[in-house]
Amino acid sequence: MNKKNLRFWILVSIVAISGFSQGMLLPLIAVIFEKSGLSPSLNGLNATALYIGILLVAPFMEMPLRKYGYKPVIIWGGGLVVISLALFPLWKTFWFWFALRLLIGIGDHSLHFATQTWITSSSLPESRGRNISLYGLFFGIGFATGPLMTPLVTINQSLPFILSSILCLIGWAFVFTLENEKPEQSDKINSFLSTIKQFNQAFKYGWVSFLLPFTYGFLESCLNGSFPVYALRTDINVSSVSIFLSVFAIGSIITQLPLGILSDRYGRKMVLITVLFLGFLSFTIASFVEHSFIGLFTAFLFSGMAVGSTFSLGISFMTDLVPKYLLPTGNLLCGMAYSIGSLIGPIIGGLFIKFFQDISFFYIISSMLLAVSLTIFLFGRKTPVKLGQQNF
Repeated sequence: MNKKNLRFWILVSIVAISGFSQGMLLPLIAVIFEKSGLSPSLNGLNATALYIGILLVAPFMEMPLRKYGYKPVIIWGGGLVVISLALFPLWKTFWFWFALRLLIGIGDHSLHFATQTWITSSSLPESRGRNISLYGLFFGIGFATGPLMTPLVTINQSLPFILSSILCLIGWAFVFTLENEKPEQSDKINSFLSTIKQFNQAFKYGWVSFLLPFTYGFLESCLNGSFPVYALRTDINVSSVSIFLSVFAIGSIITQLPLGILSDRYGRKMVLITVLFLGFLSFTIASFVEHSFIGLFTAFLFSGMAVGSTFSLGISFMTDLVPKYLLPTGNLLCGMAYSIGSLIGPIIGGLFIKFFQDISFFYIISSMLLAVSLTIFLFGRKTPVKLGQQNF
């Protein structure tokens, strides 16, 4: 295996471990706080800390990446995540855990921003969808196993946090073996102010693509931050919640790579419109079968298969639309769009559960997916289909 391929697999493996910690934290802390008597709105507010951290650090990430390269940014972000996870068992209070989740958001965004940009910048156009799908696939594998840690809270509340921090530490150590590289430079970007100015240009090229990470962030945070609360209030037990969240992630794993390859072959726009509409149908059906274990299991599986690749397809779509020198800026905006969606998700989810107790929680998600599908259909620009030998 050559160095470039080895680097790719190390990067996606690190992302898998990061996905594991994220997939664990959202439902785990939601369940802990719900059992402690915390209101759904405050529970949702605590979940937003991760995404507030991402938004706080996002505008400042591009210059360090261009100056120091990918490796130092990944090391810094991964180290911050490991330390923060290890500190959770020390003190169980709302604001201490809020601060730790905020730090994890900063660390995770540093890690994901650097790995995304490294992969998108080094991938050939004809294999871009495949490579980003593998990135999403490994994140999905981690995210799928994360919620399975939630039942461990009945054994020892600290156990899931300790295991997650150890796994992140192991993955973090492999980053030190990589040879550092820097993204393609541009004379136009040499200060924080000039970085901000690039946001407008990148947004003009790829605004439609940024809807996809926004939608996925909203979907993910609603499911992992608010659905456990809704489920417990409708007499669905914790073990079932973990299974449903995991089966959604498993569904995304099943179709992540095939959808990426299909988007390389037939174009990102057509594939995105199709999966978003199928996701709308799946969650609409879920609202009618939410009192059936088999019904919800099936709905979560098919919805994961449909929209579980939205984030990675969105990154590929963005990479098709923006010039290469703007890829760091485009990846930043993808991260910010994801964070805004993730920030809004638990708040809206918590308020919906509180004030609309007679309406199914799943209508929030299905309505969002239908709206974005129509927007992509009306305003999405068809990108060229590029066929050829697939290489990293």
